[in-house]
Amino acid sequence: MHDLDHIVKDIAAEMAERPDRGTVATYIPELANVDAGQFGIAIVDNDGRVFTGGDADTPFSIQSISKVFTLTLALGMAGDRLWRRVGREPSGSPFNSVVQLEFEKGIPRNPFINAGAIAVTDLILSGHQPREALGEILRFVRFLADDPSIAIDEKVAASEQRTGFRNAALANYMKSFGVIENPVDLALGVYFHQCAIAMSCRQLATAARFLAHNGRNPKTGLSVVNAERARRINAIMLTCGHYDGSGEFAYRVGLPGKSGVGGGILAIAPGRASIAVWSPGLDQNGNSHLGRIALEALTKRLGWSIFGA
Repeated sequence: MHDLDHIVKDIAAEMAERPDRGTVATYIPELANVDAGQFGIAIVDNDGRVFTGGDADTPFSIQSISKVFTLTLALGMAGDRLWRRVGREPSGSPFNSVVQLEFEKGIPRNPFINAGAIAVTDLILSGHQPREALGEILRFVRFLADDPSIAIDEKVAASEQRTGFRNAALANYMKSFGVIENPVDLALGVYFHQCAIAMSCRQLATAARFLAHNGRNPKTGLSVVNAERARRINAIMLTCGHYDGSGEFAYRVGLPGKSGVGGGILAIAPGRASIAVWSPGLDQNGNSHLGRIALEALTKRLGWSIFGA
């Protein structure tokens, strides 16, 4: 076993020194206020030990990383029926692209682009009031992280609701094809709030333990999903988790991962650990610039790439 604590602290120190920090997301006004000088990393290994570096306990807006948890929840509710509404293929387009949706008659390419995630949220909303659906998502994340303090940043949610015109266009377009079943404003309201969940690297890495251990929480032994479903969620994270930067992430890091425009990345080393990194500055694809560099350094030093050391 490598000295994981030493490696994590080393990487955090290296990232703190780097001048190239990417650019914070500005299209959600509240995210534009976040200090780009921050960097955090947390790893939870199979024995439940937590290794942290930098700003690992600073909460940030998880944004699209929430889509991993809503996908897990929706699959638990609908099983493979979910795939009638949303595909499983990489998009090769920006996360908020309208063009592809038009070409493919309202069926989103995968559950991690915005259109696909809105369709997944709509499924969770069916038969519930928005408050109940949101409560269910939040309860699930708190349960996974074993932390009842996790909450929604209402300022970020309000900021997204004021400026989410592209998402509204995607949702209305899908509604016209019957892919969205609930009123568009209700589905969008839940979606914006789910993206505004705030978590630290430590909480995020803890919440994702089940994906590194065949669907089970290694601490309690309780099954969250079966092994096959965990494997499939990881597969979609590998191929679609970084939008049109997914190939580059697989090439450089070699782990299933999911990014968010808040600057977080969740990565899974199957059988080994769950990892969360956070640095608010983004690259041109909307993925954390330093987050990806840190994960590449980590997998190289540890030989954790799923494609071999």
